[in-house]
Amino acid sequence: MRILLSNDDGYFAPGIALLAEMLAPLAEITVVAPERDRSGSSNSLTLDRPLTVRRAQGRFYYVNGTPTDCVHLAVTGLLKQLPDIVISGINHGANMGDDTIYSGTVAAATEGFLLGIPSIAISLVAEGGDHIRTAGRVAVELVGRFQSHPFDQPALLNVNVPDVEYGELRGFQVTRLGRRHKAEPVVKSTTPRGETVYWVGAAGGAEDSGEGTDFHAIASNRVSITPLQVDLTRYSQLEAVSNWLK
Repeated sequence: MRILLSNDDGYFAPGIALLAEMLAPLAEITVVAPERDRSGSSNSLTLDRPLTVRRAQGRFYYVNGTPTDCVHLAVTGLLKQLPDIVISGINHGANMGDDTIYSGTVAAATEGFLLGIPSIAISLVAEGGDHIRTAGRVAVELVGRFQSHPFDQPALLNVNVPDVEYGELRGFQVTRLGRRHKAEPVVKSTTPRGETVYWVGAAGGAEDSGEGTDFHAIASNRVSITPLQVDLTRYSQLEAVSNWLK
């Protein structure tokens, strides 16, 4: 079995190193990840300049591009054999609800899915304790399930893991995405040169966090697994927009 690992935190991040270590007994591992932190880069592709690939050690490679660049480059040109599955992470922090739109972690997995490969994005909902090995064990378990029961068609799974000891997990739950309140206002400040600069504000708190959502599963110490799709069409508005154009 062949696994392609990527992330948005950079090839040097502890999450991807732990994934490579813990999954190595199960498969041939190749890491292709950004050369630096590209959190929040979403599904962006670099089209205005060439990309370079450098080798760190073993089968660790880093790219001067986005998470999407990394997976696209690996699958369409770098690797001699296609991976059986793409895994992105372990992200340090949640990717729930609206986060998935901005997340580079989810974007790397999405690119694998768009290229026809089953893909999983895995994030640790870290709150300070940072039980990163819990997320690693969840990844191992999911890969084991994939080996024994492969998907009959490519799937894109967004996995969030509570920041607790593995033994404190209350199982897995298939969920839908919740929703956050709108983001906090930007933070305005001034540089020593007198220039006005802005920091993007923090993400909003959970608004739709009821039973069945990823937020609710995490609050209940369950691993949230949300199947994602790429079709953004809002089918319920097709007729309304058609009437609006008449």
